Amino acid sequence: MGTLYLVATPIGNLEDVTLRALRVLREASLVAAEDTRTTRRLLSHYDIHQRLVSYNEHNMRTRTPQLLAALKAGDVALVTEAGTPAVSDPGYELVVAAIEAGHTVVPIPGPSAVIAALTVSGLPARQFTFLGFLPRRSGERRRLFAALAAEPRTLVAFESPHRLRAALADILAALGDRRLAVCRELTKTFEEVFRGTLSEALAHFTEPRGEFTLVIAGARSGQMDVGATLRSPAAEEAEAATRDELAALRAQGLSARDAVARVVAASGLPRRQVYRMWLETASPRPSTPEQ
Repeated sequence: MGTLYLVATPIGNLEDVTLRALRVLREASLVAAEDTRTTRRLLSHYDIHQRLVSYNEHNMRTRTPQLLAALKAGDVALVTEAGTPAVSDPGYELVVAAIEAGHTVVPIPGPSAVIAALTVSGLPARQFTFLGFLPRRSGERRRLFAALAAEPRTLVAFESPHRLRAALADILAALGDRRLAVCRELTKTFEEVFRGTLSEALAHFTEPRGEFTLVIAGARSGQMDVGATLRSPAAEEAEAATRDELAALRAQGLSARDAVARVVAASGLPRRQVYRMWLETASPRPSTPEQ
């Protein structure tokens, strides 16, 4: 029975790879990579000539059984395009399948954009909440951050350059003008760490380029909760959008379970809260009499 190794690879600078990672990549009978072109550059740089196959979100369903078969004959190393496998990258499904098949799964720790950004942010790092890649749609982003408005832990998220400004604007609307660090191109030639407020970040990043990791300050003690009596306009707008989405799903004939699951997955809101709003969309609220 072979072992599945989860090998962390550099997020930019090739010197950041560990000696153990290089040894495992040399000794594994097969290397499964999210992007074979990126991984091939890394392997070539260190004179490693190992069999390489792709494993990504587009082929994981068909590739997973093939990798399980390969594990019966020898060890398999899984790498992503950059950083640690299964952290907002392919790998989770394969890990679960390998465990269920009785294979040993071993982590080979190394570079992580999440930890790198958190440590240089200047924000509390004792506890944090990792959000992965932010939702693509503005409404979903606002609902997500409205639900996190009272979260005291530091928030960490990934964002693409073409959505950065829209994301910063949505976070500002939901959380207010909090402190954050915007980490761009970490460990690469044009690395930049911007520290300031959300409004200052919007003014600074007029034409965003590169890969971004956002580290956002958590709620201060006594800061207004999303569910407080005096609610922010952003929170009210987010809840209204959620109700509208649930009503639309109800009109499409979706069951309560499917509709609630879809909204929870997209927004990050608590299931109990979404289900309560689903029940409230069953019939229109009584209108307020005109004065």
